[in-house]
Amino acid sequence: MPSTPTFDSELAAVWPRLRRFAHALARNPADADDLAQMAAEKAFKSFSQFQPGTRFDSWLFRICRTSWIDTVRSRSRRAAHEAPADLAETLGYDPIPATEAAIDLARAQAAMQRLPEEQREVVALILIEGFGYREAAEILGQPIGTVSSRLARGRQALLTMLGEGQ
Repeated sequence: MPSTPTFDSELAAVWPRLRRFAHALARNPADADDLAQMAAEKAFKSFSQFQPGTRFDSWLFRICRTSWIDTVRSRSRRAAHEAPADLAETLGYDPIPATEAAIDLARAQAAMQRLPEEQREVVALILIEGFGYREAAEILGQPIGTVSSRLARGRQALLTMLGEGQ
């Protein structure tokens, strides 16, 4: 008799992909790690609502995306009541990203980060995480045609950005 997968085994199987998706959304390593952790916590708390027989990764990615949207909204509300962020940016500068830009992977990541959010989400889900168009459409709550169009524009933009200087 096959055993029922546990939350731990399901999460362990998808964790690296969830972290990559969180990085594509957040564009900041610390924020991405926090986002992945937050999504895992929310999924753990609501695992009883997960429908056996459906894709755990799709369910978890949807939780991750919703958490990111909530985080962005919260930040925008908080920003209206806090000191300008540009003051904090002048306190220190990290030269590491500039040196990593010489590596091909860093170039690709930088190009990915320059994509508009809606294209970046679709590219991350389909090209990086390997979801199908229908699954990506379900995760994003968008029609397949919209997903297809955003993927085509995102792919072309990446090719253009990465083709510069070659």
